[in-house]
Amino acid sequence: MIEKVLTTQYGNVHYWITDQMLPDRMTLFFLHGLTASHDLFVGQIEHFAKNYNVITWDAPAHGLSRPYADFTYEKAAKDAVAVLKENDVKEAVFIGQSMGGFITQSVLKRFPEYVKAFVSVDSTPFGEKYYSKSDRWWLDQIEWMSALYPDKSLRKAVAKQCTRTERSYQNMLQMLSFYEKKELCHLMGIGFAGFLKDNCDLKIECPVMLIVGEYDKTGKVQHYNRQWAQDLGITVTWIRDAAHNANDDQPEQVNQQIEQFLSAL
Repeated sequence: MIEKVLTTQYGNVHYWITDQMLPDRMTLFFLHGLTASHDLFVGQIEHFAKNYNVITWDAPAHGLSRPYADFTYEKAAKDAVAVLKENDVKEAVFIGQSMGGFITQSVLKRFPEYVKAFVSVDSTPFGEKYYSKSDRWWLDQIEWMSALYPDKSLRKAVAKQCTRTERSYQNMLQMLSFYEKKELCHLMGIGFAGFLKDNCDLKIECPVMLIVGEYDKTGKVQHYNRQWAQDLGITVTWIRDAAHNANDDQPEQVNQQIEQFLSAL
C-alpha cells in the first residue's frame, strides 16, 4: 500500500491505496469507526488487495489526519470524494464500520454517484424515525460523560465495548493511544453529536449489505439494524463470536461474506 496525503483547508488527510490502481478492477474504500484508524482493517487490506483496488484512510480528525479543524460529516464526505477524484476513481464500494457507515451515508446524501455499493459493518442508519428523543439526548451527552472516567479506565472501557477477541482488544487500545484524554472525549462527542446534525431521511438506491457482530452491545446497533434491514428488504449478516468491531474480531468470516456480496454486484 502507498501512503498519500489529501491537502485540505482544514488539515491533511492521510490515506493508503494499492500499489497499482488497475482500471479493470473494482475499487473498495474502507472507512473505519470513531476513535479508530486504518489499522482497524488490518484483516481486510491484504486479503482484498489481491483482487481489488483498495483505499483506506485515517478519517479527518483521526490517527495521522490530525490536527483537523472543526470535524463534520459533510467535510468528511467531501474529503472522501476528493480522495476518489484525486485517484481518478469514478465509483467505489464503500465499506464503513460504525462511524465509517455514517460517513458513507453522508456521501450518499450528497454524492450518490460515487457509491457503487455500501457495506455497513456495525453502523446504524440515517433516518429521523429510527432515533427517539431519548436516543438523541443520550448521544448529545457523550463528551462530558466520557470525561468523568479516569483516562486508563476510559480507554479500556471503549476497547472492551468494541471487541470480543484479545487481539482485536489490543488493536483498539493501540488505536486509542493516538489521543490525549481531552481530545478523545471531544472526538467521541463530535462524532455522535455531528451524526445527529447530519442525519436525515435518506433513500439508498445502491446495493446494501448490513454486517453486525452477534455480540455487538454498543448502544442499540442490533435493534437499529433489524429495523434498517426490514426497511431495505434485506437480511442482516450476523458474525459469530464478534462484537462492534466485527471485521477485526472475525476477519475471515467478514471477508468471506463481503466476497459473496461483491461477486453478486
